[in-house]
Amino acid sequence: MESAFEIIAEPNRRAILSLLVSSQRSVGEIERQLRLPQPTVSKHLRVLREAGFVESTVDAQRRLYRLKPESLREVYDWLAPFRRYWSTHVDALERHLDRMDQSTSPQGKTPRKRRSPNRET
Repeated sequence: MESAFEIIAEPNRRAILSLLVSSQRSVGEIERQLRLPQPTVSKHLRVLREAGFVESTVDAQRRLYRLKPESLREVYDWLAPFRRYWSTHVDALERHLDRMDQSTSPQGKTPRKRRSPNRET
């Protein structure tokens, strides 16, 4: 069995996962969106299904695929130590934008709300 990283290393699979983030889709919808031939889409969906990244249901004549986000846990956990780098940059950007707001806005304007320091990015 391939690791989650090996599976998402393939660009077409990542594109399929990105489509499924917003809603479930049929093979035909994925084909049209990604402009890939049906056999290619079906091959990648099979790999994603066998790895537990997606699941499917039958709706009349078509099969609908949806993301199983819990399967991305391995990737999420691996990224955990790197999040501090992202949050540091996001915090610096927020401070910079607050300074810009204060220097260009009329007196009395309240600064933007800060996000919780425990937020996940």
